[in-house]
Amino acid sequence: MELLHSGKVRDVYADGDDLILVASDRISIYDVPLPTPIPDKGRLLTALSLWWFEQLADLLPNHVISATDVPAEFAGRAIRCQRLDIIPVECVARGYLTGGGLREYERTGAVSGVPLPRGLGEASILPEPIFTPSSKAPAGEHDEPITYDDVVDKLGQATAERLRQITLDIYRRGAELAADRGILIADTKIELGWAPDGTLVLADELLTSDSSRFWPAESYQPGRVQFSYDKQYVRDWATGSGWDKQPPAPDVPAEVVEATRARYVDVYEKLTGNRWE
Repeated sequence: MELLHSGKVRDVYADGDDLILVASDRISIYDVPLPTPIPDKGRLLTALSLWWFEQLADLLPNHVISATDVPAEFAGRAIRCQRLDIIPVECVARGYLTGGGLREYERTGAVSGVPLPRGLGEASILPEPIFTPSSKAPAGEHDEPITYDDVVDKLGQATAERLRQITLDIYRRGAELAADRGILIADTKIELGWAPDGTLVLADELLTSDSSRFWPAESYQPGRVQFSYDKQYVRDWATGSGWDKQPPAPDVPAEVVEATRARYVDVYEKLTGNRWE
């Protein structure tokens, strides 16, 4: 095998015509990897992605070839997958207003060029889910929000429309399944790529705690910050630490690591119905 790329969280190896995608225990916030790993994170993300790929297989093909035919040292946190021509746009769907979307709305009254009603605030549910893409920034730089028209300019009308529709379809289906299990999906990010035969294929991870914001439905209350099952807990710690969001990042305290792992485990168990061993 040949290491092709070591990213903020994932490592990609070439193995013949296939790729081996390995999820590490590293955690990244504000596009900066933190020096402290979250135990079991790679296995949890891989298992949750595989569960979602299976649930949503009728919406779009995915890149998974095998979750077991991987090198023994990566067992449980790697998948064998197709090589794809990855589309250079982060496809984001939002059903609730929070994070960077809220900050943009407060400045402009819109998110990624999508105008929204006045009077919305933290954790407001949107009238309908919206497509809010972002750029794929080079390593060391931050992704930036772009508009649907920017996607059209970059990829053409037909491809832009497909990306928007697929992203919203995945969000709506995922949000419906999650709601049945007591979880709200505030927003999610997906990646897509072209297979050699021209098929559009889901890539990377899907509806995980790293690519989505998960909130418990039972305690949801608009107008305040929600309890979060994802890495928002680490973001909140980092913000309170005084870190300027530029590398190098500070070490993460043990209690934050433990609480973050517990959130990853909890949402995995609630969504899949499987006990994490």
